[in-house]
Amino acid sequence: MANQRGIANSGLNRRPIFPAIARALLAALAFTPTARAQNPDLAAPQPPAQNGVAPPSQQSDLIKERFLVSKFPDKPSIPPSFTIPVEPLGYTAPGAIYLGARNSLASLDFLDENHLLFTFRVPGLLHRDLANGQESDERQIRAIVLSLPKGALEADALWTVHDRARYIWMLKDGHFLLRDRNTLFEGDASLALKPVLDFPGPLLWLELDPAQRFMVTNSREPAAKPANSGVPADGSTFAGWKSGAVGSPSTASAAVTTDDDDSTNPPDLVVRILRRDSGRVLLVSRVRSAVHLPINSQGYLENLRGRASDWILNLSFFTGGSRMLGSVNSTCSPTDDFLSEDEIFVTGCGPMGESKLTAVSTAGRILWESQAPSTEIWPQLMIAANGLRLAWETLDTTRSVNSYAPLGVEDIKEQSVTVFDAANGDIALVSPASPILDSGGNVALSPSGRQVAILNAGAIQVFELPAPPPLPVTTGKHQGR
Repeated sequence: MANQRGIANSGLNRRPIFPAIARALLAALAFTPTARAQNPDLAAPQPPAQNGVAPPSQQSDLIKERFLVSKFPDKPSIPPSFTIPVEPLGYTAPGAIYLGARNSLASLDFLDENHLLFTFRVPGLLHRDLANGQESDERQIRAIVLSLPKGALEADALWTVHDRARYIWMLKDGHFLLRDRNTLFEGDASLALKPVLDFPGPLLWLELDPAQRFMVTNSREPAAKPANSGVPADGSTFAGWKSGAVGSPSTASAAVTTDDDDSTNPPDLVVRILRRDSGRVLLVSRVRSAVHLPINSQGYLENLRGRASDWILNLSFFTGGSRMLGSVNSTCSPTDDFLSEDEIFVTGCGPMGESKLTAVSTAGRILWESQAPSTEIWPQLMIAANGLRLAWETLDTTRSVNSYAPLGVEDIKEQSVTVFDAANGDIALVSPASPILDSGGNVALSPSGRQVAILNAGAIQVFELPAPPPLPVTTGKHQGR
């Protein structure tokens, strides 16, 4: 489980890193691979002998139907290689009351090719805040490590977290990051935790670059004001705000993004880019709303408005300067994610509001495109550690959902997963997922991308796939000026 998303009532119960316009947009966005773009610049599909995956014409009937039309899968397109029942592990499906609340209720991650980390909420009595008589967000999370394929229990722990948003992020070396309140912890297969960073205020969210050298964090840190001054107590203005220490390193002074220039009323949210190994902060700014900031090892990516419905992908280098990587066509403000150091996954809109996905190399070449009906909503994106496969999970609804026709629980038919190759968009697996976890956490890709684990039908189903094709050679590596 690498990356996840949400919609308009985002905040902490959804993925809070999106700009406001992107969060509102996702209420109507969805994805099912429906058609490869007929673009002369796109590479032709590779034969099975070269990439190990059959082209759409040779895939199973279920995959072909899902590739060409919107059809809800009632079973996996291929049988699982093995299953691990979850009831003996203590897992119980959440009640229907949670549907639509976007609470993070479970996580499923590969520690390596032979071990799974499965965490889930432990049902129990609601905690009360004695100070005000309100319900507390404190909850118990059980964490277990399972060996594959037998599912033997190798480690077990009980954690306490204090909100209902996503709490865990997997690292590439068998370690993981756990977020709770102001502190970021690191753990491993033993499930022992050690604090690695402390923030001046509650840490709301984080994301990592593909190489996991850098982190982007959002935290809530109200700025203290002197009694007779309209500026923060440290004497800085909003645009040039300087933070205190995060961990032990000092913080750099730079504006990543600004919503306005009202220095008399500085925002409560702080976005930072940090080096993961040392905690040193490279960029920092106060912002009015939480920010999704896609980064690779060179810099951060932003969308600049071009002519008509064109959007320019602009990479700003950590070392200074920027470079325009290319453009995509979208009728709405698109959202970007780095699948790997050299491939960007852009989620935009087609002319009728349908979800439109574009894979772009950092050299500016469009690798593949797909679009989807609006009956698939609230997408969650999971990326294999090597960037060669991704999983796209959505809620499947009986009708289109938009601001004029909001979602009702009765409109949700199921939750489904589509796994496809990052190099060319070919589909490797389609499967339902149950119970429905609308904040995700029920799908995982192994580091190699050759295994997929899905929480479905009372078990963790593990699928073994052919090796994914390599990414196209790119010449998009550039240094800042």
